[in-house]
This record gives sequence, structure tokens and C-alpha cells, in this order.
Amino acid sequence: MRGLRLLLLALAGLLVFLQYRLWVGEGGSRSVARLQQQVQQQAHENQGMQQRNDALAAEVEDLKSGEAAVEERARSELGMIKPGETFYRVVEPEGAAPGPEANTEPKPE
Repeated sequence: MRGLRLLLLALAGLLVFLQYRLWVGEGGSRSVARLQQQVQQQAHENQGMQQRNDALAAEVEDLKSGEAAVEERARSELGMIKPGETFYRVVEPEGAAPGPEANTEPKPE
């Protein structure tokens, strides 16, 4: 009888220990939930970076394949003009309120 009680007590202790490890310990449900949250955050960050990479890859392909993109960048960022073209800049008087069409300078991207 005493041996049976000792065995039951040992099994109950083992059950409590295993339940503790399952719920609280390393690899338990809390750490799994925390890891799943980290995976979701990383996947969201990766998606944003993938969109950025796709946009950069498209821009690189544009610059490699066409003169139009290079010409557009030269005009907007460097203020270059083609030979034979004449550049006109319209300057508003000091007191005039400029409208949206008055700004002729290229906008930086």
C-alpha cells in the first residue's frame, strides 16, 4: 500500500512538472505564441522590403533599357537640355502669389 501511494505521488509530481514545462517553460505555448508573433512581424517587414526591391529593380531595368528614363533624370535632377533647345524660366514678380503652374523647376523625387 505504501509503495502504491509513493508511485502515485511520483506520477502526480511528474504530471505537474510536465504541465509546467508545457505551459510556461522553454518551447511551451507562451514561447510558441511569442515566436509566431515575431514571424508575423518579420513577414510584414519582408513584404515591405520586397515591394521596395521590386520598385528599385524596375527603376534599374528602366535605366538600362531606355534612353527616356536617363533623359528624364538628366533633365529633372541635373537641369540639362538637348542641343538646339532653349530653356525659359518664368519668374513671378515679388508680390504675386504663385499658382500651381508657376513653379517650373523640377521637383526632387
